[in-house]
Amino acid sequence: MRKIKIIAEIGSVHDGSFGNALRLIEAAAVAGADAVKFQTHIAESESIASAPAPAYFSDEPRLAYFKRTSFSLEQWKKLAQYATELGVIFLSSPFSLEAVDLLEHVGISAYKIPSGEVSNIPLLTKIAKTGKPVLLSSGMSGWDELDLAVETVRGDCSTTVLQCSSAYPCPPERVGLNVLKEMTDRYGLPVGFSDHTMGMAAPIAAAALGATVIEKHFTFSRQMYGSDAKHSMEPAEFKIMSEALRNVWSMLENPVSKSDVSPYAEMKRIFEKSVVAAREIGEGVVITADMLAFKKPGDGIPARDYLQLIGLRAKRAMSADYKLTMDDLN
Repeated sequence: MRKIKIIAEIGSVHDGSFGNALRLIEAAAVAGADAVKFQTHIAESESIASAPAPAYFSDEPRLAYFKRTSFSLEQWKKLAQYATELGVIFLSSPFSLEAVDLLEHVGISAYKIPSGEVSNIPLLTKIAKTGKPVLLSSGMSGWDELDLAVETVRGDCSTTVLQCSSAYPCPPERVGLNVLKEMTDRYGLPVGFSDHTMGMAAPIAAAALGATVIEKHFTFSRQMYGSDAKHSMEPAEFKIMSEALRNVWSMLENPVSKSDVSPYAEMKRIFEKSVVAAREIGEGVVITADMLAFKKPGDGIPARDYLQLIGLRAKRAMSADYKLTMDDLN
């Protein structure tokens, strides 16, 4: 299985259109995603009729929205197959025990636990029994809840814990990049970042601080209808972000030694300075500082070593701008 590093969170931004769902997978693949992630809602299994909608999307009742935007088992299978054909991993977050059963029939290869399900231990226990890799988000949870969730899944599943802040959109002061190291120290597991900010500064910073997985909401346009579209990233932006993230990870995976200057040998020759005669110097003359100048190229006696020449005697006459060597002095 291709390693999951960049996840395009499609969620329910397709708004119940199977055609849009297919095209979103296509657009995410082109934009550099390793995986596409949907949300699997089975309305009656996860919500009562009077359940409130979030403040950022109250255009229709929650239960009605879940029903209207859901897919059949066969449609889920077709979406998963299409993702595979395009070379991206198909993921979906289950929001009920029944949704786990459905996704097992789909043949999902890993599970993303959404922030609102971290405290749903029956769900986590069921997922853990599948033995499949788990990406565990943390947007609404304090350490106590997250500790229990990690304990529930880590014994049976390869687990990555994702820092997340459940705010839509998330302002910079609530991103919590510091939590990445705290998670690493606390759990000794790979960490990632599920982003709800606008733009790409937060995911790039998270990658630089150790996040091995980045999840970002994805849409055709922020003008689309739906609960997440206006907080999502459009394809052109997502592609730029994907390229930037891969560059960050490449930098981290290829440390350099500051002691090794061999890659710069030619640049040093061209740009650094050598010791040269500031004016004509006669044979036998004792070298003083005012007789020396420092000019390109840098393939002679380095300018940093000029004090070693003071007090030595010229073996031969030298013209102005003559590049000194140690053989010229005694």
